[in-house]
Amino acid sequence: MTEIRRLPDESAGRSLAQDAWRRLRRDAAAMAALVALAAVGGLALLTPLLPLQPPDRDRTDLQYAAPTVTPLWLHDFVLDEELIARTPHRVAALRAEIAPLRAAYEAARRQLARAAAELSSPALSQEERASRLATKQQAVDAAFEALYRKYAEIDDTVQLPYSRAGYAELGPASRWLVRMRHRLFGAAQLNSVCGRDMLGRDVLSRILWGARVSLLVGLVATLVSLAIGVTYGAVAGYVGGRIDNAMMRVVDVLYSIPFIFVVIFIITVLNEDRVAHRLSYYGVGKMTAFYLCVGAVYWLTMARVVRGQVISLKNEPFVEAAKSLGASRRRILYRHILPNIASVVLVYLTLTIPRVMLSRRFCRFWAWGSSRRTFPGACWPARESTCSRRCGCTGGSWRFPASRWAARCWR
Repeated sequence: MTEIRRLPDESAGRSLAQDAWRRLRRDAAAMAALVALAAVGGLALLTPLLPLQPPDRDRTDLQYAAPTVTPLWLHDFVLDEELIARTPHRVAALRAEIAPLRAAYEAARRQLARAAAELSSPALSQEERASRLATKQQAVDAAFEALYRKYAEIDDTVQLPYSRAGYAELGPASRWLVRMRHRLFGAAQLNSVCGRDMLGRDVLSRILWGARVSLLVGLVATLVSLAIGVTYGAVAGYVGGRIDNAMMRVVDVLYSIPFIFVVIFIITVLNEDRVAHRLSYYGVGKMTAFYLCVGAVYWLTMARVVRGQVISLKNEPFVEAAKSLGASRRRILYRHILPNIASVVLVYLTLTIPRVMLSRRFCRFWAWGSSRRTFPGACWPARESTCSRRCGCTGGSWRFPASRWAARCWR
């Protein structure tokens, strides 16, 4: 008797992610783009370890210097290892001064609260109450200012060896990579193979360092908008009815507010000294505020896209089967519906990242200007702007950033 053999089903036991990865591998152009993006991300991650010139080291005597490869290597990189070795002791001494300053600040706050409680009588007007508390409030502000300045002095002490070498503000991981770079390559650094800008800074170094800033801004702000938009749109689309209508009207109202007004309002608040100092005291810098602001604006379109996809899927047979098996709404939404719209979300996600990068340049122009303290380091849009202003001087350095932007937009 002839045995009938059944051919294996290739789609059996394959998840949506595995099926998407299989189809992606068949597209040569997509795989090439993925490799290119991985290479850019890897270079951006390891930029402090590469033997490049410091990105913020000004050499005005070499303003707008043309690209050169002779000699290929320079030997003038300087990092004060002795100062770095002394930094922990200096930081420990400064941190010992924080305890009395913090105690003075807490004591001033308690005195203010006690005085406010004593003046809580309704017979006093608001203006009179504020005038009587003015002295106590000034004492609290002075104590907080002293505490803030001590923390700022600690940060300046930590950053001092690296700022002298020509780096902007660095995080702990970047500082460690810079020290490893000095131990591996010593004073050697690559010559200006892409030319220099108007302050004599190396263009190649600023492109790679700008990749770190721009990619970080794009990814973090986009992930914030992803978390808000997907959750909001999924809930609105799945619940439906009056709740959906009310949630979408909120989105419409937020859509009507121009982005420039939101940016100017938020930055005006953040640039106020007391607000900026208190945010810095709690570890919230202007860059973090930028992530949250942009992410809180760009979630609107994501919410609409997700809502439409959820509405089109919530009455499908596989959803009805999950309901009949007793699955909760949350499980149906996050285990059955959202995985089926992941492709649409990822496509819109890739379109949001460059928009956020350009928004950073927009904020530099309208609200923050070009302050290094606000946005330390280089960024890609600023790099193109700098090179475009000098394209009539020499024909070399602007081609490298321009060709990179052209290749990215073509893909």
